[in-house]
This record gives sequence, C-alpha cells and structure tokens, in this order.
Amino acid sequence: MTTTSAGTVIAPSRLKTAAVGAGVRRKQGLQHGGWFVAPFLALFALFVIWPLLRGVYLSFTDANISGEGARFIGLGNYREALHDAAMWDALGHSAYFTLLVVPCITVLAFLLAMLAHHIERGKWLWRLCFFAPFLLPSTVAGNMWQWLFTQGIGLFNETFGLDTPWLTDKSYAMLALVVETLWWTVGFSFLLYLAALQGIPGHLYEAAKLDGANAWHRMVHITLPMLRNITGLVVALQILASLQLFDQAVVMMDFGPGPELSTRSFVQYTLEQGFTSYRVGYASAMSIIFFVLIAAVALTRMWLLRTREEGGR
Repeated sequence: MTTTSAGTVIAPSRLKTAAVGAGVRRKQGLQHGGWFVAPFLALFALFVIWPLLRGVYLSFTDANISGEGARFIGLGNYREALHDAAMWDALGHSAYFTLLVVPCITVLAFLLAMLAHHIERGKWLWRLCFFAPFLLPSTVAGNMWQWLFTQGIGLFNETFGLDTPWLTDKSYAMLALVVETLWWTVGFSFLLYLAALQGIPGHLYEAAKLDGANAWHRMVHITLPMLRNITGLVVALQILASLQLFDQAVVMMDFGPGPELSTRSFVQYTLEQGFTSYRVGYASAMSIIFFVLIAAVALTRMWLLRTREEGGR
C-alpha cells in the first residue's frame, strides 16, 4: 500500500495499472508524432543527407561533370587540395572577409539596437529602416551597390567627390564587399540585439540609477553582461555566414573572381572547379574540407558556451 501526501491510500495494483497506462499513452504519442515529422525527415534525407553522402563518395573519385567513367582514387583529391595554392588563397580571402565583417557587424548591430530601443519618436520607422535591407535578395543588394561603387558614374564617388576604383582595384574591392555586406545583413543581428534588450528587466536600471550609476556605467555593468549570450550567438552566426561568402562577391564583380582574384572566395573557387573545370570529384573533396571547417567552428562555439556556463555555476 502507498500513501500520498494528502493521506490517500493507493493499492499497488492501481499504481501498476496507472504506470502501464501512462507508458501506453506515451508510446501512442510518439507514434502519432512520428507521422507528423515523417515528411520533414524524408525531405531532409533526400536533399541533405543523400547529397552529403554522395559528395563524400565523389570526393574519393576523379568524377567529371557528366558522372561517367569515375575511378576511385582514394585520398588523391585531398592530397591535391592540401597542396593547391589557389585553394589556400581563396580560403584566405574568405577568412580575411570574415575578420573584417564580424567585428564591424557585431558593434554596428548593437549600436543600432541601442538607438532603436531608447528612441522615443518614430520607433517603428527606425526599426523598419534598419531591418529592411536584410529582406532584399542577395542579387538585388549586390546590383544596387555595384552601381553605387562604379567608377565614373557611381553615386558613392559622385557624392564624396572621389574617383576611387572600388570594384577594379584589388586594394578596394574587398572593402567594397564589406561595406555592402554590412548594409545588407546588419538587420538580422540588429533584430537579435533588439529582442535581447527588450528582455532585460527594467528594475535593474532603476536600481542602478538610485545608486548613482550614469549611462556609461549602466551599459558596461548591466547591458553588456546581460547581452553576453546573444553576442556569442551573433558572432557565431556571422562567422558561419561570412565564411560562405559568395553571392555578393559574384554579383558585384560581374560574375568573376574580382581584380587579380582578390575577392575569389573558397565557395566560388569550389564552384569553378566543379562547373568550369568540370572536376566534380575534386570540387567534392574541397566541399568536404569546407564542411569540416564550418563544423569545427560551430562545435568550438558550442564548447566555449558550455565551458562558460559550467564556469559560471
């Protein structure tokens, strides 16, 4: 016999029956839920898992774009990739672009969010203006800024009285891509910061004001610590997105690799190998290398977050 906290006596047989009934209901719930997720799992397997497995297989062959006559060559493509200077240059361009974009977009998104959060009049208009560019397709944003940066007729040079060859000189081409990317993608990070700012309890700022803390001290000791997790998320997402530089670089550079190959990214070089040189096997090997790199960045971020959470306990 079992006695509950209310003093009710329950027979063991009733407890066993209740446990069996709960188990049956749980099993039925899992079965019914499986039918709801089955379509997604089927599409995920068809368009993600299968291409990934196929790519791994092709990376060990010398397959061409026709897919015929592919021979198994083992790690030959990977050895070639490790000694491919052009691949390392392309990876360096992607890494350099990432180093320029991530700090700038993180700081800019935070400042815009602070402005939109504290401004009193026309708050909806400011939020719309900051977020609207992110809704544009990459080709539209790239074409817009290509015209803005075009030497001789571009609005950017005309407005500031410059004659800078933004898109034809390797010294400026990457900077032009960074400026376009900041304008185009800052809205997403801005929205994350704005949502996080609205989640900070107001009584923390009120208590700080009563203690005599000025605006700077409130931001340093309340706002920034409360936004630590969202900042880590923004940085991680921007690193992953920036390493995959492709759309804006291709569109703004007239579907080429930029002046003296200065803006050719890793993704662009991979596509050139697969669809221009028709070396699908080699391009697959490069894709797997890039996949491992992206996965390493994501796992490192997860490990750092977990370590910090455990250290804060």
